[in-house]
Amino acid sequence: MKSAEKAQTESELIERLVGINRVAKVVKGGRRFSFAALVAVGDGRGRVGLGSGKAREVPEAIQKATEQAKRNMFRVPLREGRTLHHDIVGIFGAGKVLMRSAKSGTGVIAGGPLRAVFEVLGIQDIVVKSQGSSNPYNMVKAALEGLRGMESPRMVAARRGRRVSDILVRKKDKSDNVDVAAE
Repeated sequence: MKSAEKAQTESELIERLVGINRVAKVVKGGRRFSFAALVAVGDGRGRVGLGSGKAREVPEAIQKATEQAKRNMFRVPLREGRTLHHDIVGIFGAGKVLMRSAKSGTGVIAGGPLRAVFEVLGIQDIVVKSQGSSNPYNMVKAALEGLRGMESPRMVAARRGRRVSDILVRKKDKSDNVDVAAE
């Protein structure tokens, strides 16, 4: 029973190749080339993982990276299953990534390596700005560091021992003078 469930969840995973690098090692007879792959894996419903693998051939490197990404998966709480609950900044090394929640219909506004991560995560509306390092490894790891710190209003309420409605900020809508809940 357990193995059937695991096989079903494995088949539902989305895999995206974020980047591939050719690496050379200089030895007595010349250069030895190998390949390093960076892969993002997710279920499209809030789980994501990142893996890197290195091998003499490209397919082997991708396979190693995919296996590592599956082991490193974690859950990110999403608002309405399509965007973030709040704006967040992730930092890793010299890379800094600013992620902002967006209205429905905005789409994924993110560059190269980050787009792959948000697609496998299942985020449909987000605005991302990468600052500092443009190295795909640093950019993606910075984004994942930020996403690890993401908290839903329910998690914050539970930690503080309050109700979710106490956590959400109320602000007046200028057109109707009606209270609108904002997250």
